[in-house]
Amino acid sequence: MKLITAIIRPFKLDDVREALGDAGVSGLTVSEVKGFGRQKGHTELYRGAEYQVDFLPKLKIEVAVTDALFNAAIDAISRSAGTGKVGDGKIFVIALDRVVRIRTGELDADAL
Repeated sequence: MKLITAIIRPFKLDDVREALGDAGVSGLTVSEVKGFGRQKGHTELYRGAEYQVDFLPKLKIEVAVTDALFNAAIDAISRSAGTGKVGDGKIFVIALDRVVRIRTGELDADAL
């Protein structure tokens, strides 16, 4: 099992959610986050004054998947979140040792 964490542009959420659903992923967690990478922020104009925006708004998506769905989920996120421009985001993968569904006590793949 793997935990996939993807940082994406906010307007790509619906595309990513739909692509993950088509790939067989049944659930995900979304958080609003701010940050920067190589993009290093940008300048904006507000009431005639220019100011620097260092932390850009992004979404963090977390998806726990079985090894069987792993490649399909990564492909779905990559395809649907990309625009081909700087700032599209990143995907991180972490191995999961144990998953427990709190309500039923189911373990690992059964809990996903």
